[in-house]
Amino acid sequence: MRDKVLVTRKLPGDAVEGLKKDFEVVLNPYDRDLSYEEMTRMAKGCSGLLSILNNRVDKAFIENNPGLKVISNYAVGYNNIDLEAAAKYGIVVTNTPGVLTETTADLAWALIMACGRRIVEADRYTREGRFTGWVPELFLGEDIYGKTLGIVGMGRIGAAMARRSLGFNMKIIYYSRSSKPELEKELGAQSVELDTLMAEADYVSIHTPLVPETRHLIDKRRLALMKPTAFLINTARGPVVDEAALVEVLRERRIAGAGFDVYEEEPELHPGLTEMPNTVLLPHIGSGSTATRVRMAQMAVDNIAAVLRGETPPNPVKIPE
Repeated sequence: MRDKVLVTRKLPGDAVEGLKKDFEVVLNPYDRDLSYEEMTRMAKGCSGLLSILNNRVDKAFIENNPGLKVISNYAVGYNNIDLEAAAKYGIVVTNTPGVLTETTADLAWALIMACGRRIVEADRYTREGRFTGWVPELFLGEDIYGKTLGIVGMGRIGAAMARRSLGFNMKIIYYSRSSKPELEKELGAQSVELDTLMAEADYVSIHTPLVPETRHLIDKRRLALMKPTAFLINTARGPVVDEAALVEVLRERRIAGAGFDVYEEEPELHPGLTEMPNTVLLPHIGSGSTATRVRMAQMAVDNIAAVLRGETPPNPVKIPE
């Protein structure tokens, strides 16, 4: 009898079709996320779960599906999965690291450019037919070249951002749980305390994972440290930033603006955030290039297939002992 695998959302490319050759695949029949109850019901009898970051794979779900052998998350992050419960039941958890590094860094850089030069505001103004000719003070923004980039979390994506900044002759400062002497040597980056970074950076770009210690890492106090000409960019995880405090500082123009691709209560946005003209707000598309999303699907399928064949998966997540 073949192992059964639940795939919770249609994925780009043909990787899932390949999975059908060796396993019985249960597909989400809807053009939407499964509800928690639907996912629990459809996972009955499954040995594998190919989940997306919107799926809550908590202790109760895992206990209701003790036959699971592997949870393959179609994402780098895995804060949607209860790792301790997975470990208790001997379930292997995997993710898709590395493949989306450059694509996500591209988007974070696009947010820097869009915020600094007020691209979205200017585009809307032009489309509305309000552009009547060149004006000396029309949509004055902030320079990017020669400014200071503060990177919160110097992992793969943070390092990719630092490399991009070299072309703009930016000063690089970073805050990370561990020092990165090789990157400091390669890129001229300087390790600083987070408060120092928040006070000195012209562009603060967040690339830290969401763990208990980083929830509301960027809170009201730290937002107050930022320059009035500085911008906050978040392509990591929404709860790293206190969104209520962010709306307050944006409304009072205590920082120049913000560019976000992720949100604290995603897909809900904190009341008032969409009203701020000094924001660029995207629908979590950091890894959203066709090539990257197709590669992510193949990685997720390879991970799940390896475990069900009794092999070590290419991308296991280290779970608590």
